[in-house]
Amino acid sequence: MGSRFSLNSLAKWIALTLAACLLAGCSSMAYYAQSIQGHLALMHAARPIDDWLADPATPAELRPRLELARRLRAFASSELALPDNASYHRYADLKRSAAVWSVAAAPPDSLVLKTWCFPFVGCVGYRGYYDEKAARELAGQLQQQEGLEVSVYGVPAYSTLGWLNWAGGDPLLSTFIRYPEGELARMIFHELAHQVVYVDDDTMFNESYATAVERLGVARWLDTQAGEAARRDYAAFNARRGAFRALTLQTREELEKAYKKPPVTDQGAGGELAAKKEAMGRFRDRYAALKQGWADAGAPFDGYDRWVAQANNATFGVQAVYDELVPGFEALFVRCNGDWLRFHAAVADLARQPRDDRRRQLKEIAG
Repeated sequence: MGSRFSLNSLAKWIALTLAACLLAGCSSMAYYAQSIQGHLALMHAARPIDDWLADPATPAELRPRLELARRLRAFASSELALPDNASYHRYADLKRSAAVWSVAAAPPDSLVLKTWCFPFVGCVGYRGYYDEKAARELAGQLQQQEGLEVSVYGVPAYSTLGWLNWAGGDPLLSTFIRYPEGELARMIFHELAHQVVYVDDDTMFNESYATAVERLGVARWLDTQAGEAARRDYAAFNARRGAFRALTLQTREELEKAYKKPPVTDQGAGGELAAKKEAMGRFRDRYAALKQGWADAGAPFDGYDRWVAQANNATFGVQAVYDELVPGFEALFVRCNGDWLRFHAAVADLARQPRDDRRRQLKEIAG
């Protein structure tokens, strides 16, 4: 089977996972079954990059993307001190828009995400499905039965944290391989970072660290390896993203303040917090102004329209997970004089501390 896992190893992995589920008191074996089946299908579809490049049937436009991904993969290990292992040396065409669909949920008066606990990875603020319909069914249940605000979003990639490198590792996927150069680099660097440091039960720490790695790593790649066109395109895209993130941060802060106050309700809005309604209205007005500014500058962009239309506590909560602690990690990188090995080691030291302590220290480092 070449670089693919053996059937004996596969059987052992399935047995171990199911046993762990039983020991953890899994409430729904069906969920874990779809997780195992979905990931195995993904791994089975993966072939070494060299095989794709040697195959005459490989689309012409895919070839340079695979070659770029291979260069990015080598750069990640040689320049960013990210793991040099089996991950991202293979490619899989999933023939769908996302690797998985995640469900996140939060109460109507809080940005704190509902968590689910799993074997091996601990508790996280989302639940993933390989079938979009199943994800939306769960979201409907959470709305109707628990009164939660929900978000269902496609995820282009995920990390197995290095645990399956013996079976071929995490592959490159059709869901992100055609991203612009800077964005493809971000994806690979982010997911590899999860294999360096990962803390059970602290999604915000894990995702903010990986986000810091992707931002710092892309800056290094663009400065030393990319052409002028790639740098220009990324700068334009990242400027829009930065403006939008600043807008959502401002709104998160306003919502958090609203939720700390005594519940002043507006009965005409069905009992919804008046301050919440006002904050969401300001958010959409500010976004409309931001979008108009892009258009006036000759660079119209509507890529955030769907996010804004569906924005609620769950979507803001998910974004906080990826952004909240990033300034602290970036400041820590500066403290380490840009030395990647020192930086990863410092993050590992933080990971060994209690959650509140490590978050407090990161915020202090960020000033």
